[in-house]
Amino acid sequence: MKRKPRTTVLSKGSLRNRRLRNAAAFSLLRGLAYGLGSGIAGLLVYWLQRYL
Repeated sequence: MKRKPRTTVLSKGSLRNRRLRNAAAFSLLRGLAYGLGSGIAGLLVYWLQRYL
């Protein structure tokens, strides 16, 4: 019996890891963007209420 080459098993695993890493990086980036946007909006509202 022939064995399957080890690279086929690793390529599926590495593809899955790459997808998970990309999804985690995208979620982190999106969270940072939402956080920065909320912070800037909050500071703007605070500034408007204080000085107007």
